[in-house]
Amino acid sequence: MFIKNDEGFICKNCGHEVEKLKYTSRDHCNKCLYSLHVDIFPGDRLNECKGLLKPVCILDTGKKKMQIEYTCTKCKATVRNIIAEDDSEEQILKVMEDYARRGGK
Repeated sequence: MFIKNDEGFICKNCGHEVEKLKYTSRDHCNKCLYSLHVDIFPGDRLNECKGLLKPVCILDTGKKKMQIEYTCTKCKATVRNIIAEDDSEEQILKVMEDYARRGGK
């Protein structure tokens, strides 16, 4: 179940002012790629955890869009979000390099 919820916000990790995405729901910072653990189902904003979601790897799912895989810094859950068109390519590469440096962990 997907609920469109496209809102701008101030990133809790880096303080960047993130604008609406305008073509789907905005669910992470386009500068640092961090997100918040706020959804149970995409866009519902019903998760009580509210922890920071740290980007840990970039996944090629074989579909149209690649995904960012996150680990919640509070509850340790794993969450995935689709990469947005305006996400920082530099930060995407950094996440990929960090993942490779950790040996894929």
